[in-house]
Amino acid sequence: MAFNDLLLKALNKEKTERPPVWLMRQAGRYMPEYMEVRKKVSFLELCKTPELACAVTLQPVDILGADAAILFSDILIPIEPIGVNLSFNPAPVISNPVRTMEDVNRLNHFNPESDAPFVYKTIDLLVKKLNVPLIGFSGAPFTLACYMTEGAGSKSFLEIRKMMLNTPDVFHSLMKKLTEDTIKYLQNQVKHGCAAIQMFDTWAGILPPAEYKEMVFPYVKEISESISAPFIYFAKDGSAYFDTIKELNCAGIGIDWKISLKEANVMLGSKFSLQGNLDPAILFSNKASIKKYAETAINEGKLCPGHIFNLGHGIMPATPVENVKYLIDVVKGLA
Repeated sequence: MAFNDLLLKALNKEKTERPPVWLMRQAGRYMPEYMEVRKKVSFLELCKTPELACAVTLQPVDILGADAAILFSDILIPIEPIGVNLSFNPAPVISNPVRTMEDVNRLNHFNPESDAPFVYKTIDLLVKKLNVPLIGFSGAPFTLACYMTEGAGSKSFLEIRKMMLNTPDVFHSLMKKLTEDTIKYLQNQVKHGCAAIQMFDTWAGILPPAEYKEMVFPYVKEISESISAPFIYFAKDGSAYFDTIKELNCAGIGIDWKISLKEANVMLGSKFSLQGNLDPAILFSNKASIKKYAETAINEGKLCPGHIFNLGHGIMPATPVENVKYLIDVVKGLA
């Protein structure tokens, strides 16, 4: 079967007959085939077992027809080997949060091949099996720092806000460390065969725009300019920062469902391939509604330099799998 390079063409702003489609969290709990694998191992064991991580990465490509695979892993995987005590219960829990300069200084240096060999073994297995591009990924330094300082998930992430306001030297030391580690982590993913990279900044949206621009964005820019493969940056709830984000020179920007693709394209200077932006809740609707909203996104995407059809965030666990399949078929012109 010929290699499906629609994603790479869209990221390169080449004309495509239709938008490529893949979905954030496309390998996950909504799929019975995923749950069959997951019930045998813990989440961390699944991430760290290349054969199993490879199998679940392939499922949405083989079963649903996605135009790209995204490496099955977790954004927090690279922080464990640097000295962070990480567990999932089922949400992430960190028993030794990082809040002082002493905490930052005790963190180890990250060595990709020795600290995360299972990630690269998974990539090696996947590139031999796939006929679509493999997307590698990481969390952005700020989002990683949110978890590392809080010690768990949160809606406000007050610990990182306090650090930024009261001990900015500690914040910048942590961000510099995480930026260096993220660059090494992602460069090695490309070296092993990932055709594109996405960086998730899930919690960037908690910040005022001026704080984001001054204290977070320089690290995003440094990483984006250090990766040789096409790079997609996704800051959830990030439309307030588009005036800053448009200074990036990367291939793509992920868009959540809280702004239209048409508006986002204008705000970003019609400079990027845009990825998104269907509201994940639409997948709990009926087929007519799914098709209507999908076609709206497809039509707005035609106004952009490039468009990759995706959700505005990840698929929710209870999503009916038949609706996900139908959505992909709609985008591919099969329904």
